[in-house]
Amino acid sequence: MIIDCHGHFTTAPAALGEWRAKQLAALGDPVNAPRPSDLRIGDDEIREALETGQLQIMRERGGDLILFSPIASHMAHHAGDERTSRDWSMVCNDLVHRACEMYPANFAAVCQLPQSPGVAPLNCVAELRRCVEDLGFVACNLNPDPSGGSWRDPPLTDRFWYPLYEEMVRLDVPAMIHVSASCLPSVHTTGAHYIHGDTTAFMQLLSADLFADFPTLRFVIPHGGGAVPYHWGRYRGMALDQGREAEALLRNISFDTCVYHQNGIELLLKTVPIDNLLFGSEMLGAVRGRDPRTGEYFDDTKKYLDDCAFLGADELAQLFEGNARRVYPRLDRRLTALGL
Repeated sequence: MIIDCHGHFTTAPAALGEWRAKQLAALGDPVNAPRPSDLRIGDDEIREALETGQLQIMRERGGDLILFSPIASHMAHHAGDERTSRDWSMVCNDLVHRACEMYPANFAAVCQLPQSPGVAPLNCVAELRRCVEDLGFVACNLNPDPSGGSWRDPPLTDRFWYPLYEEMVRLDVPAMIHVSASCLPSVHTTGAHYIHGDTTAFMQLLSADLFADFPTLRFVIPHGGGAVPYHWGRYRGMALDQGREAEALLRNISFDTCVYHQNGIELLLKTVPIDNLLFGSEMLGAVRGRDPRTGEYFDDTKKYLDDCAFLGADELAQLFEGNARRVYPRLDRRLTALGL
């Protein structure tokens, strides 16, 4: 199978955005805020959004299944309060669940967490349980900076986060560490804040011993790992200066292949062990156009991997399927039950 570990419902029906606009307009006026049950989206609208969007493109490029989550830049955990985030997360997760249930062999659900700046991650446990235990989600997205650029919460290695990690371990689900929108006009969301978030999260993990307390906790760092694989000597050297080994983190951390040029993909593959890489494209995301030099879509990362002459069939099988089924055991069980 060709499993894409990084997909968002970026083509969601317009009614979702309209519901959100009403919610944001009612901040400070909870009486007039819309309820999750007020959202009305028909099955045909979901099918059209997928059949003309991610599903169509995945089929054209030779993919099979996408790990599917709400739009990352729209999580906007900084907006409103705990209730705002809870209701918005439930609305988005329920919509993703419906999409995945319509196409169970093509999509597996990853949930948005109802995070809020300064609010204990324990607050997210109920929604994580609902999504995993009741709705069959296979993972979650974890925002290391719910403030949208101010980085006011403790680092990911702080005990502040431990109740959420305990539940992730109990449920046996990994988290993709993924920031949301930037609130800073000088910091572009997808071009700067995303890459900064990936890099900052790795540096936090490098600077402490979180995995001594949670040896089975698993994280996926997207966008090719931010700056990390491309400055691996810097991070390896900094770890050694602290009496640590950067390689030790790779027992618990994977990177995806959302790197949109051939040289970057090849450097990633030559730096990070093959066991720690998952095929991902984030297609219909930050970059949607074609490279005028090649005529190919920038986010067609499968083509980059296919064009790596130094990769053998076994290595490609690991990248496209094997590693994802190992990192996401609930996905593996789901696919096995479907005979895949």
